[in-house]
This record gives sequence, C-alpha cells and structure tokens, in this order.
Amino acid sequence: MIRVLLADDQALVRAGFRSLLNAEDDITVIGEVSDGAEAVAVARAEKPDVVLMDIRMPGTDGLEATRQIGADAELADVHVVILTTFDLDEYVFEALRVGASGFLVKDTEPVELLQAVRVVARGDALLSPGVTRRLVAEFATRSRQPHASKELDVLTDREKEIVALVGEGLSNDEIAERLVLSPATAKTHVSRAMIKLGVRDRAQLVVVAYQTGLVRPGWLG
Repeated sequence: MIRVLLADDQALVRAGFRSLLNAEDDITVIGEVSDGAEAVAVARAEKPDVVLMDIRMPGTDGLEATRQIGADAELADVHVVILTTFDLDEYVFEALRVGASGFLVKDTEPVELLQAVRVVARGDALLSPGVTRRLVAEFATRSRQPHASKELDVLTDREKEIVALVGEGLSNDEIAERLVLSPATAKTHVSRAMIKLGVRDRAQLVVVAYQTGLVRPGWLG
C-alpha cells in the first residue's frame, strides 16, 4: 500500500486529491496538512511514501518543508512531489535541488497524478523530460557559467556521459539505446553515479548535470 501525505492550504484541493487517491486499491491518504511545518512534522511521525506538497503555502512554504525533509537522513525514503499552478514556477528548480523527486502542475489529469504517485513511490524521479529540461534550462540561462566543481572527478568517463544524458531527460532505456548498452547496464551506471555524487534521485542528478556544465544550455554554445 502506497501511503500518501497531502500538504496544501486549500481544503478543496486536498479533498479532491484525497477522493481520487483513496479510490485506488494500492494507495491510501494517511494525513492532510495545510502548511509546511505540519508537513515536516507528520512526515517525521508517519514516514509516508509520498508527500504531495503545494509549493506556495502560508507560514512555512513547500520549498522550506522540502528542504527539511530532504536534509533528514531518517526521511530518505519519503519522496516529495511538488505541486504548482505553473509549470515554470520560480521555486520549482530550487525544490528539485534540495530534494524533491519531481513536480506536477495542479491541473494534471487524474490518471497522470495516480501514475506519478506510483512512479515516485517506487523510488523513481518524476521527470517529464520536456518540461524539466525547459525548467532547468530557464534557470541555467539566468545564472553565470556553470560552477567549476571537482565533484564530477569521482565519476568515470562513461558515468559522466550517462549523467549528461539523464540531464537531457533520457530514460534508462533511451540511454541504453543511445550508447548501445543493455537497459540493466544503463541503470547500473545511473545508480553508481547517484551514489558517488550523493544525490537522492534522478531529479537531483539532472540539477547536477546543469550546475556542473555536463549539460550546457544553448546560450553557452
């Protein structure tokens, strides 16, 4: 059973999500909160599999709550999905950087929400390649040159190549096809890169790829 915590300051939104999720045989809503501080407290007490987190809430917002959950080693198995009204919300990139496993726009189709919960619950990042690339590239273009970092020195050349492809939004199967590898081998390389870089999931791997210049937005040539 996938255990879900809802964090949104709008009761009507929570009611809609709760009704949809509880109708599924493999998903149950274990709690509802209206601000980020409550979300962190309930996450620590109940350790849900997935937190659907509104990014804009009064008091402690979803970004700070995600940061706190992501920094808590005891909550490593709690996966945060950011909910936003706009797919280029200015805070979404930072949320991915501090530990969110992905994001959804609130007007997503019900079937897509259910799929998202299941994807994130099994430990995969919820990355819509087109939207995520656009999102991260948008913020990369506002920053200076990618920072020089020695963190990539721990990776093999093959792992760097694969992290770059993850940053471009490719799935394991697509990476395998591109590099003429088996999907299992591609998955192993991704997993090893995540462990070496100390990132929680593919979402953070995408951020690392942009921040270190493995993936270079068009403005950098």
